[in-house]
Amino acid sequence: MTIRFTVAAFALASLCLVSPVDRWVFAQSSGRSARLMPIGEVKPGMVGVGRTVFEGAQLSDFKVQIIGVLRNIQGPKRDLILARLEGGPLAKTGVAAGMSGSPVYVDGRLIGAVSYSIGSFPTEAIAGITPIDEMKDAAAISARGAGAAATRMATTIDLPITPDSLASALRQSYARLAPFASRGVDVQSIGVPATEGAYLATMLRPIATPLLMSGLEPETVALLSSMFRDAGFTPTVGGAAGGRASAAELAALNGPLREGDAIGVSLVGGDIEMGATGTITHIDGAEVYAFGHPFFNLGPSELPMTRAYVYAMLPSLMSSFKISSMGDVIGTLRQDRATAIAGTLGTGPATVPMTVTLRSMRGGETTSRTFKFQVGTDQTFTPLLSYVTLFNTLAGYERSFGTATFALKGTARVKGHADVTFEDIFAGDAPVLAASTSIGGPLTMLLANDREKVTIESLDFTIDATETPLVATIERVWIDELRPRAGRTVPLKVLTRSYRGEEKISTIDVAIPANVSGPLSVLVTDGRQLNAIEQREMRRTLQPQSVAQMIRVLNQTRRNNRIYVRLLTGAPGAVVNGEALTALPPSVLSVLEADRNGGSFSPIRSAAVGEYEIPMNVAVVGSRTLTIDVELRPGSRR
Repeated sequence: MTIRFTVAAFALASLCLVSPVDRWVFAQSSGRSARLMPIGEVKPGMVGVGRTVFEGAQLSDFKVQIIGVLRNIQGPKRDLILARLEGGPLAKTGVAAGMSGSPVYVDGRLIGAVSYSIGSFPTEAIAGITPIDEMKDAAAISARGAGAAATRMATTIDLPITPDSLASALRQSYARLAPFASRGVDVQSIGVPATEGAYLATMLRPIATPLLMSGLEPETVALLSSMFRDAGFTPTVGGAAGGRASAAELAALNGPLREGDAIGVSLVGGDIEMGATGTITHIDGAEVYAFGHPFFNLGPSELPMTRAYVYAMLPSLMSSFKISSMGDVIGTLRQDRATAIAGTLGTGPATVPMTVTLRSMRGGETTSRTFKFQVGTDQTFTPLLSYVTLFNTLAGYERSFGTATFALKGTARVKGHADVTFEDIFAGDAPVLAASTSIGGPLTMLLANDREKVTIESLDFTIDATETPLVATIERVWIDELRPRAGRTVPLKVLTRSYRGEEKISTIDVAIPANVSGPLSVLVTDGRQLNAIEQREMRRTLQPQSVAQMIRVLNQTRRNNRIYVRLLTGAPGAVVNGEALTALPPSVLSVLEADRNGGSFSPIRSAAVGEYEIPMNVAVVGSRTLTIDVELRPGSRR
């Protein structure tokens, strides 16, 4: 008796010394977690118990009647348990968003997670239950192969980014809305007539996931809602602090983590909150399984997992959902797969710290505000969330309609590589979108590369905002000499006119190449048009061959606050291994064309023999071309 008491006292003392996360792990690994029931033992007519949180942090039970089993014999060859749910608020709400992952037990053994529903306007709470074996198998197989997938390709977002292009790009990765089976003939039914089973299999879709958005402006909410609703999410909007649980609510979440508790996946934290919530299905030691369907089908992931507090169930004929808020980080989401999300308890993953300093100049006074965010680290979400965060900041503190100008400077620190630098001016009637695009596009290009995994260590941006349209138009270009001589330097003059009609003459010395004679084109243009010209010339050939080369290309991107001068001739060139080489001698071109084994090679029809930039403190628009007749130097030969 004394020995038993001593052992019990030691165990209790040890439990008091461990962290809250360790207590959750201890509670689930000490024999109290349910045994698992394989799908082969599930029979029609069985009655089970489901568990979820309908309000607060209190677990509630509901009745589950097993109707049958649907087997998809084609494609992924998966199973789905068909069941009727009863009890609690389910008569009013039906299967609600946020219930994804609610565990179901038969005779005390876990059979799987409530994960599929029929959709809008059901008269009964009919649900599909993902078998627990399939949830664990998907995560286990994915974890073993995670190393090979370390450089998962992200969704590509074309430039320039618009709400439509963002939505289109994200839909490339939408696999959540797919029904359990695309064709009824692919389904075998157990306990359900074949016709009804085939019909239900094509109707059942993943339960919608509540998407929490707090601190976001109406424009940002509208943008995100349109995209994420198409992906099967139910957007819910909170107040300035509505995305985070209060101190009292957090206190209610301090108990042991249990199967059936609400769980969150955080996308953005800090001055705005954004994330999704569902329900924990199974805890096996430090491993957690939830949802019973994909979050975004991201595959290997590293996003923060949090506890979540449920305020209430909101009934709706269209789509009922749990009103929730995010709690403290409790671990890391490791896998996002077709049948489950899976993660590990403990310290959360690294996020990307993002700082935005906004200096607004109005009436001769400058107001400075600094915002701090923690952006989830993911190849698909990091560019999107960075874009949304900057868009929301500008939309919240600067006017959405009318002219404005944003001067943006910033840095993206890339682990093991040079920084990506941002420095540009955006002006006009809708500069918010353009400024946000300028950071979203480069980050997408970096993280979507197929050369190596890229880690963004931090993002830091400063924006000077004014409600004056600081725009200058290129009106005229000229050289005073009628026929400049080759090898000489001549002053090129550029006349620009501001939006108020003020004229300015900028002068830059241009060196005429010594080996040029006859017609020489001088292109004077803005960054946007020069980008378009270069894309037409080298779009299919200028493909960076390394991350370092990609960063160099991004840092050389044409800016709006520059006047670009190009001296153009018909001298040919080539793109070799992603590098543009202009005005190559014929002998070099012949060697490159003859030896294609040395790397990628594509010819360039025309080439720049001189490149210059004129920095401006305004956004520049317009383009002019000047053709001059170059005279040979004395003693030179043609």
